[in-house]
Amino acid sequence: MRLPPEGARWLVAVRWLACLGVFATIWLASSVLGIVVEPVPVFGMYAIGGAMLVYNLLFWLSQRDWVAAERDVQRSIFLQIALDLISLTLLLYFSDLSRNPFLFFFVFHMIIASMYLHGRAPYLVAEMAIALVGAEMLLEFYGWIPAFSMQFPSDPPGGARLDGTYLLGVFVAFGSTLAITVYFTTLIHRYADRAHAEIRQKEKMVGIGQLVASIAHQIANPLDGVQNCLQRIGEGVKDDAHLTEYVQLMTEALERIERTAKRVQAFARPRGVTLQRTDVNQAVESTLHVLGTNHGVNIQIETQLGDVSPVHGDPYTLQEVLFNLCTNALAAMPDGGTLSLRTYALGSRDEDQMDSVAIDVSDTGVGIPRMQLEKIFEPFYTTRAESGGTGMGLALCRMLISEMGGRIDVRSTLGQGSTFTVVLKPAVPQAAASQA
Repeated sequence: MRLPPEGARWLVAVRWLACLGVFATIWLASSVLGIVVEPVPVFGMYAIGGAMLVYNLLFWLSQRDWVAAERDVQRSIFLQIALDLISLTLLLYFSDLSRNPFLFFFVFHMIIASMYLHGRAPYLVAEMAIALVGAEMLLEFYGWIPAFSMQFPSDPPGGARLDGTYLLGVFVAFGSTLAITVYFTTLIHRYADRAHAEIRQKEKMVGIGQLVASIAHQIANPLDGVQNCLQRIGEGVKDDAHLTEYVQLMTEALERIERTAKRVQAFARPRGVTLQRTDVNQAVESTLHVLGTNHGVNIQIETQLGDVSPVHGDPYTLQEVLFNLCTNALAAMPDGGTLSLRTYALGSRDEDQMDSVAIDVSDTGVGIPRMQLEKIFEPFYTTRAESGGTGMGLALCRMLISEMGGRIDVRSTLGQGSTFTVVLKPAVPQAAASQA
């Protein structure tokens, strides 16, 4: 789920309110509360507020008629956040940064960066903020830059002195807060992306199922009529061996059409799964038994079955999914290679469910381009149309695994191969199940 490109414009709109808040806070702190009394920091903060207005105006002018690609939007958001971090650091410098309660306003920028930026960009933003604040604290502590202290009513005459231990504690708390904020916000964003993709996938499958069911129904009635007519014709020409043979061929062709329609309908509307305690290793071994041994030239199959607990799933459905993934892996190695199946416990490494069990289906084939990784689970999307691929296999696999409460992840490198990982939830212990 990618957030809309209007995020860059949204930041500009919100910043007008932020600039207004900056000027109001400076006036309140200097003229009403008397916390900031020296003219230099007051003038410096007003100058920074004016600079924020200027660069926000430039962003607004440049984006009024802006129709940009996603990369340009990412660059614009990153630049806006970077300028905001510099401005906020300078504002805090002129207003006793280490004791300023607005220090943790940096958290808002971490959340925005984690929502709108991808890859390592949010962590780069956090590192930038930590570096700016840390450098300001260090320079001020050693007296390399002048310090501007706020005068609170409880402070002693002359203002409070900088304490190294206090500064270190504030810096550690500040840095860890930003890092944790980016980590959890990014984690939630990834989880929302995955949930959104699964919802879209199910909506597509429901729509396709309705379409295929309608087509199959429209085919079934005339197909029955044609078969009945052909049967009557067969009875009339049973004395002619050639005509009887032709009728038999036509009957078999109609039966193939009927089977194909039912098979497509089964793909679009898969049978329900019966959830039970399922032995993953046994499902892998059964799949390999069905797969057979004749896989082409220079094909090797390796298995690494770990000591894993039973999962909450359907053994026959799991075999169907693994069989599909294995056949895809074999097709990705036309010149030979290694098909590897591995089972292992994720333990605490799984973001969604503790003690999940994973099954890796890996090949050393051609790999999948990065641009296609987001599309391979879409119905009817296939890279093997010339060899008879329908684009329904992976879509069906994801839907079946989703019905078992699991998920399928994929990672691939061009020229090196691909790995599909099926992750399933652990089965409820038998004692707990019997009590329930």
